[in-house]
Amino acid sequence: MDPNAMSPFGAALQAYENGEVNVELVVRRDDDVVSPMPISHFFRESSAFTGIEREALERCRGRVMDVGAGTGVHTLELQRRGLPVMALDICPQAVGIMCNRGVRNAVCSDVFSFRKGRFDTLLLMGHGIGMMETIGGLERFLNHARILLARDGQILLDSMDPAVANDPQNVTYHTTNRRAGRYLGEVRMRFEFRGLAGPYCGWLHVDPETLSNHATAAGWLSSIILREASRDYLAQLTPKE
Repeated sequence: MDPNAMSPFGAALQAYENGEVNVELVVRRDDDVVSPMPISHFFRESSAFTGIEREALERCRGRVMDVGAGTGVHTLELQRRGLPVMALDICPQAVGIMCNRGVRNAVCSDVFSFRKGRFDTLLLMGHGIGMMETIGGLERFLNHARILLARDGQILLDSMDPAVANDPQNVTYHTTNRRAGRYLGEVRMRFEFRGLAGPYCGWLHVDPETLSNHATAAGWLSSIILREASRDYLAQLTPKE
């Protein structure tokens, strides 16, 4: 993902960190559907975690990389549990805030550029797999993850199943994607905050079957650990060998 796309997100995080607790980020899809995002979500306590988040954190083991760590809400909880964890994010404001909040090892980098060390768990929460933007990006990530993982490592990720959408605007969007030869869950969007608008970027919502099919083709075993009524699910990927 283009780091410039995250500039409004970083500015909104910084505004909250500076004391403006009611700020919202605007997410604008390329069909002009707008969704407000309260920035307080990225500063919540562990008591507010979803069932998927709690289950994912329970399953983390060994050395953990928190990919797309944001403000470090999951990293901080893993630190409290005594796990060695590195937080990775492409947004410099997010990395600075993580350090201020007590994250011990925070790195500003794209996951594809990072090649230092091996991890037992790659954790992608908050629909973090969306950062891969497209199905092609997902395939690239599944191949790159082998460089980052120890031999018996695991990927824990959550996503939202776009195939069960019932909102008319989303159904129309998915139909348009299909007609254009794209996967239905490949979204084009941009972040906006107080007149600052990033460039449009991709965001991927991948259904469990499609994730499993591409994981299998790339040499991974895929298991769906938990599903929620929100259409969110938690998946665990482990190498076949």
